[in-house]
Amino acid sequence: MATEIKVPPLGESVTEGTVARWLKKVGDSVKIDETLIEFETDKVTVDVPSPATGVLSEISAPEGANVAVGGLLGVIAEGAAGAAAKPAAATAPAKVEAPKPAAAPAPAPAAASAATDLDRSGPAARKLVAENQLDATSIPATGKDGRLTKGDVLGAIATGTAAPAAAPAPAAPVVQAREAGPREQRVKMTRLRQRIAQRLKEAQNTAAMLTTFNEVDMTAIMAIREQYKDAFEKKHGVKLGFMSFFVKACIAGLKELPAVNAEISGDELIYKNYYDIGVAVGTESGLVVPVVRDADVMSFSDIEKQIGVYGKKARDGKLSIEELTGGTFTISNGGVYGSLMSTPILNPPQSAILGMHKTQKRPVAIGDKVEIRPMMYLALSYDHRIIDGREAVTFLVRVKENLEDPQRLLLDM
Repeated sequence: MATEIKVPPLGESVTEGTVARWLKKVGDSVKIDETLIEFETDKVTVDVPSPATGVLSEISAPEGANVAVGGLLGVIAEGAAGAAAKPAAATAPAKVEAPKPAAAPAPAPAAASAATDLDRSGPAARKLVAENQLDATSIPATGKDGRLTKGDVLGAIATGTAAPAAAPAPAAPVVQAREAGPREQRVKMTRLRQRIAQRLKEAQNTAAMLTTFNEVDMTAIMAIREQYKDAFEKKHGVKLGFMSFFVKACIAGLKELPAVNAEISGDELIYKNYYDIGVAVGTESGLVVPVVRDADVMSFSDIEKQIGVYGKKARDGKLSIEELTGGTFTISNGGVYGSLMSTPILNPPQSAILGMHKTQKRPVAIGDKVEIRPMMYLALSYDHRIIDGREAVTFLVRVKENLEDPQRLLLDM
């Protein structure tokens, strides 16, 4: 009896995906619930388990194939795998004959003649030729057997008939050889990368996107973290990071300015009275945005724990469709990669996104004095169709105020 392997349900709005990798080959034994396939959608990579124990008898959808939900991926037959084929005998390497060294090129006649004349000359003549940098072949030799004498050299110098020695030819430049390998490589975009490209371009094409900037003094938050980090981790089992402060500061601003937490649907505006905050996470496959749901009723420790769980799942490729859908507002942190300033792109259908950046010490005016403070640039990109400039700037100022004076968050001010 054979069992078919089919694409499982992938969540709302996901109708198909791509076979990224088969973990078994035809003829391999498989066990029930053992992962057979890494199946890639435009949101996440899903592990497809084996529906039965047996032998993988057929692969209907090879790697790279697009398959709809419920489509056939392969077939599992009953029984055990057959004996593995014997490996082919290793072929003896062909004997390679070492190349013979090339014969040295014969010296030019003039150079050979010059060397011969000098070799047969006395040491005094050779010394004079070298000191005066003369061409020995241009001096008439009167000595026995055509030898050049000291007198011959002195006479040539006195009469000016001796030619100077030829300058040596410059050495040819050494060109570093390029490493072997292709100059270009074509790689098919993953479904996740295609979806990211589609959504980002959609945001640019449909939204009237604008970005406003501000900067925040991180002194107060850094002092709180330094004072309470050990006690916080001991009590809650998680480190106190910056992100929980930013989530809380943004929620306070969203409550005051509901348009920043709204979205456009056709000719209607949808104002949301809940706060599901997307936290952008970079992975090897691309940017994903898991959602911290109902973050307004969560504590600092709950937010830090949830973000930690999402970060690990994102790195392992284990985020579910449900964890990536929804969201009313997004926070993106380019500072972890060293970015000092950027203009983040909206995450449709949301109407705003906050960009965090690198904290860097800079001289700033505090009253009438200049002090060195840890500063961070903030960027709010927003859809101008629904959010006015006054609302966007006011929201960002509220975020700045809440971060620079964190007690405001505790007093709900």
